[in-house]
Amino acid sequence: MKIARAIILAAVFAGAGGCATSDGGIKLSQGEQRLERYEPYVGEPVDRVIAPRLDSWQPISRTQLVLWTSINDAYLFTVDNTCPELQFAHTVGVTSTTSSITTFDSVIVRGERCRILQMQPIDVERMKADRRAAEARD
Repeated sequence: MKIARAIILAAVFAGAGGCATSDGGIKLSQGEQRLERYEPYVGEPVDRVIAPRLDSWQPISRTQLVLWTSINDAYLFTVDNTCPELQFAHTVGVTSTTSSITTFDSVIVRGERCRILQMQPIDVERMKADRRAAEARD
């Protein structure tokens, strides 16, 4: 299958490893911390993501990443379990023949194709509003 377009993204995440503790005293990995931050804002799966451009991405686990298509639009992508390097990659690509991404496309990590299984929108506006409200309380 010929790739009509692959969009390469620079990694936009920083920070060293480390763990935080959840309320129950259980240590969370960096990916689990990220997922915990996004989870309350994740919507129902969608069939198509309109992405004229891709701004950034953030790894969550070997099967999940958050893909930002603009400053106010983000999606939680779940891929098949063939991406063991996803958490450690510096760049990712997305196969697509148009400006939309579907579950027929793949995420490319270090030359490996990882089929997209599910895409879920993240309510970025609500997430930002909740963050501002929390900061105002502090």
